[in-house]
Amino acid sequence: MQVAIKKRIGILRGGKGKHYGRSLKNGGEVISHINKNLADKYSTLDILIDTDGVWHLNGLPVSPSDLVSRVDIVWNLSHPSIENILENLAIPNIGSSSFSHALENSAEMLRAHIKGTGMQMPRSIVFPLYQKDFDGPRELYSIKKAKEVHEKFGGPWIVKSFNEDKSMGIHLTKTFNELVGAIEDGVEHGNSILVEEFVAGRVASVHSVRGFRDQDFYTFPLGNSYGVFSNEEKEKLANLTKDLHTHLGAEHYLKSDYIVTPRNKVYLIGIAFHPDLKPNSHFSEVVDIVGAKMHQVVEHILD
Repeated sequence: MQVAIKKRIGILRGGKGKHYGRSLKNGGEVISHINKNLADKYSTLDILIDTDGVWHLNGLPVSPSDLVSRVDIVWNLSHPSIENILENLAIPNIGSSSFSHALENSAEMLRAHIKGTGMQMPRSIVFPLYQKDFDGPRELYSIKKAKEVHEKFGGPWIVKSFNEDKSMGIHLTKTFNELVGAIEDGVEHGNSILVEEFVAGRVASVHSVRGFRDQDFYTFPLGNSYGVFSNEEKEKLANLTKDLHTHLGAEHYLKSDYIVTPRNKVYLIGIAFHPDLKPNSHFSEVVDIVGAKMHQVVEHILD
């Protein structure tokens, strides 16, 4: 009896930078998902880059060049710049590019990139960390910045940490004085501050996978987690997502988050290039709706 040879999948995670923790978590979920659902076809190897930049394979230090003979493909969940090392070593790999990573983490870059496509995003403004030498008297700073926001776009406004510091709350402000107070909270926490235009409406997330079920871009239904959408709205969101998938050059997977206003105006509010593989995720829900399983999508991406 011939034993099937498993493909060796290196899951690369960690690395320097603020996304270290998220990379560890995402990589761990991929390892767990493959081991639980696709162990008959793939074997996983945990490749960790620590915060000092040292590579490890299954817990032991390793040189990137040593991976050439030990993996068949690498799923890169570390910083996209690592792709250059893998490409130089001729190691097949999947993961988002540096440009995609920047778009996912910068609303300003994403807004600039989709300009001219007809798609809109809520307006926003970022205030860097307060510095007395550049920003003037501390007691006048929050009022001055609130005026800048007010001149750029009207309220309500969402004010939060630009660096995702969870010690600072997310403020929904409706008046000028509330806006000043929210900016002041960011200054007191020592944060760069993101102020966004608040757009009321229904939230919708559309997942798309390139080449799945023999379609150029397969879009999954909205799922039951969101409000009621008409067939016309669903079709509009699906078409927008396919166009966005093409425009962004997403290699395999894209999640597009939208707000649909009461007047049926659609705003893009965020994107993601890595699927959430947790059992009760929204992605899991929509995959089940079409009679598929998440591991079939993962297998499609790997193949």
